[in-house]
Amino acid sequence: MTEVIRPDICVIGGGSGGLSVAAAAAAFGVSVVLIESGKMGGDCLNYGCVPSKAIIAAGKAASTMRHADKFGIKSVEPEVNFKKVHDHIHSVIGAIAPNDSVERFTALGVKVIEAHGKFIDKETVIAGDYEIKARRFVVATGSSAFVPPIPGLDKVEYLTNETLFDQTRRPAHLIVIGGGPIGIEMAQAHRRLGSEVTVIEGFKALGKDDPELAEVVLRNVRADGVQIMEGAKVVEVAQKTKTTVKVTVETDDGTKDVVGSHILVATGRAANINGLDLEKAGIKFERTGIKVSNALRTSNKRVYAIGDVAGGFQFTHVAGYHAGLVVQSILFRLSGKENRDIIPWATYTDPELAHVGLNEEAARKRNGDVTILRWPYAENDRAQAERKTEGLVKIITNKKGRILGASIAGHGAGEMINVFSLAVSQKMKVQDLRGYIAPYPTMTEISKRAATSFSAPMTRKPFVRRIIGFLRMFG
Repeated sequence: MTEVIRPDICVIGGGSGGLSVAAAAAAFGVSVVLIESGKMGGDCLNYGCVPSKAIIAAGKAASTMRHADKFGIKSVEPEVNFKKVHDHIHSVIGAIAPNDSVERFTALGVKVIEAHGKFIDKETVIAGDYEIKARRFVVATGSSAFVPPIPGLDKVEYLTNETLFDQTRRPAHLIVIGGGPIGIEMAQAHRRLGSEVTVIEGFKALGKDDPELAEVVLRNVRADGVQIMEGAKVVEVAQKTKTTVKVTVETDDGTKDVVGSHILVATGRAANINGLDLEKAGIKFERTGIKVSNALRTSNKRVYAIGDVAGGFQFTHVAGYHAGLVVQSILFRLSGKENRDIIPWATYTDPELAHVGLNEEAARKRNGDVTILRWPYAENDRAQAERKTEGLVKIITNKKGRILGASIAGHGAGEMINVFSLAVSQKMKVQDLRGYIAPYPTMTEISKRAATSFSAPMTRKPFVRRIIGFLRMFG
């Protein structure tokens, strides 16, 4: 018999966004139902951010051993036990999993229903033996790997991010279809762990990032031994032998076969909307996800959608950002609108690639004349000491020095972009970055030096040079 429950909030999806909404609402004493049919923690914990960064860390450790001679230490070829790499990945997941568990959220006061949820009308969701009539619903079902309709792909075994981290034997030759962040990250990590790797990209690898900085990363990934084919269209996949697969590609130079042991499909993400019966709730959606306003409300005013399923940027931190906006809207009636201009992202290759704000093209369209500031890693003392001199910081400002965007290619870029995320979100100017003191020696000084270069043209003006000369005379 179905039990009817009437919470204040019903969250569908136990990934990072849904868990954030549920935890925040419960902390304020609001009744919350959380519906999750799969693993708590969603894609990020189980198949995405956490395991991918764990295998990247393993690859970095192997690479450090190969290049220790730069520091006067004998380089060695590491002996990689891929089963133990697998165990490392899953031990990291296991260490984090209790934070996202059913037990923890139940203890917080959240009613967790482990079943598939779907709408039956505009104000009701059914899940298992429950019928939920909530004051507000939050759809946070995330996304899954998009598998393109490549001829023959359905006839061979292939990997996605949901199965890649279950491998206990090292792929002899991994063929990665897709040269976006996921594809390039996993390509480099597996190459460093001893696999041959070929990346096939239909357009430009890392094509959504600043081309100048993306090239810094791709040059280093290629130097690790990854073969990257750009402008290559996959036209067919076939089983060649019992242990090998053949991928046929078309390029400007003609047709070519790439033979490997495993295929990883990394061609983007698809919103998880199937089975929600959104039509019955009057919720409009399209192929990319649920259609939402900039306040994340759907066409059904009772229902919000957040994170990947909302069809925008597909990052865990965006789901958390959305969760905060929705909580303040539902609980405090405070209007909050998504601002995509302040959302950062990072690709965890070596070197890393990070960005926030407007890129050069968008900044010129909106602001006309802009100033581009650059500073290389090679000019930084800490980078020299650590032999991490490849890369640069790039800042985009308007004529008055307001920071419109920034990109970084280099060691620790994912950490260093934080100061620019703050600067963009708070509409800061380069003067603000010049005004703080960075400890020496740190790579953060690179960002400050780039900001300081905004004033360099001033020093070429005659009256400024006279002042500088006067100060030197009496200094």
